[in-house]
Amino acid sequence: MIWPVTRPPETLAERLAAAERQRQGQHRQRRRRLFERLPGQRVRTAQGTLHDFSSNDYLGLAHGPAAGAAGSGASALVSGYGPAHAALEEALAAWLQREAVLLTTSGFMANLAVATSLSQRDDLIVQDRLCHASLIDAARLSGARLRRFPHADLAAAERQLARDTGGHRLLVSDGVFSMDGDLAPVAGLARLAAAQGATLVIDDAHGLGVLGTDGGGICELAGLTAKEVPVLVGTLGKSFGVGGAFIAGDRTLIRHLENTARSIIYSTALAPVLASTALQRLEAVRAPERRQQLRSMVSYFRRRATELAIPLRPSETPIQPLVLGDETRTLAVAQALEQAGYLVGAIRPPTVPEHTSRLRITLSAGHSEACIDGLLTALRQALADLPPVSDSA
Repeated sequence: MIWPVTRPPETLAERLAAAERQRQGQHRQRRRRLFERLPGQRVRTAQGTLHDFSSNDYLGLAHGPAAGAAGSGASALVSGYGPAHAALEEALAAWLQREAVLLTTSGFMANLAVATSLSQRDDLIVQDRLCHASLIDAARLSGARLRRFPHADLAAAERQLARDTGGHRLLVSDGVFSMDGDLAPVAGLARLAAAQGATLVIDDAHGLGVLGTDGGGICELAGLTAKEVPVLVGTLGKSFGVGGAFIAGDRTLIRHLENTARSIIYSTALAPVLASTALQRLEAVRAPERRQQLRSMVSYFRRRATELAIPLRPSETPIQPLVLGDETRTLAVAQALEQAGYLVGAIRPPTVPEHTSRLRITLSAGHSEACIDGLLTALRQALADLPPVSDSA
């Protein structure tokens, strides 16, 4: 008898090498680069200094002094919870008109805590299709059923909630969508959640500090209370320019998370230096001057881009996407901008859907009209230098 020849199982090294070849072929290979942050929305690289239009430092606070003890040393439930944490949680709760706040080390950990602690196998999570990756992964890890509705489609969200009335249901959305810069229809989501008996969860990472008279984010802008949005997630790494995140809600919710959220219980607590710095910066986040300057820069950027016939997507937030379609064109424009002295994120799948690769231009209160003019001049030239899109593309 002749035994068939079988190929040995694929080794891990072979699998990783094949995956890397595929990423390279699709122009989706990424790498970390070393940046030194400088004042005035600039970064220093090995090649030189660039104007930074890639970060989420919307209010220009990221380059500043830090204060407080360096490390927390343990999880919050052991010995890592100190006066700086308590003071920051109290101040954030007062600002956002919530009963209580729970600090976490990152927005990813916050969303993981919410999904896994508030849902279980027989429950349902309904999400906007463009929700942040942390919300998608958290829902999958929760064990609950996950359904995703077309972006900002309230009718579709209602149908998905109505199809399944068993168990508890979470209705989940970003407040400001991180790749498109548009706003979630939060008032409609709140009405839908109330009508369907679901709990509304809003991740307002990119709205807090940017939207609202007091910087209270999309809930303040839409006039929604804690009753209408009972679970609010925010970060300290965007407008605060620090690091870490938090969950805001009523005391019962926060006590439950404190006792059940594995991503918090089994993680070393947020460093006190970050909590102290965030507390110091809360006054600046709430003050209107930087927010007014930011809005002025957004308006100026969009007006000048329109004059130069640069086709931006609709967005009134600091996130200004320019969709170029494929990875090659997007990388080419980003590289041309860098050669001209401007750093802009080249966003490709899987971060965004197929055929929607884009430049993600982010504005800050630290930018000036002159700097924006320089960016747009370089951008217009880079776009003009692109070869035309072929009919078969």
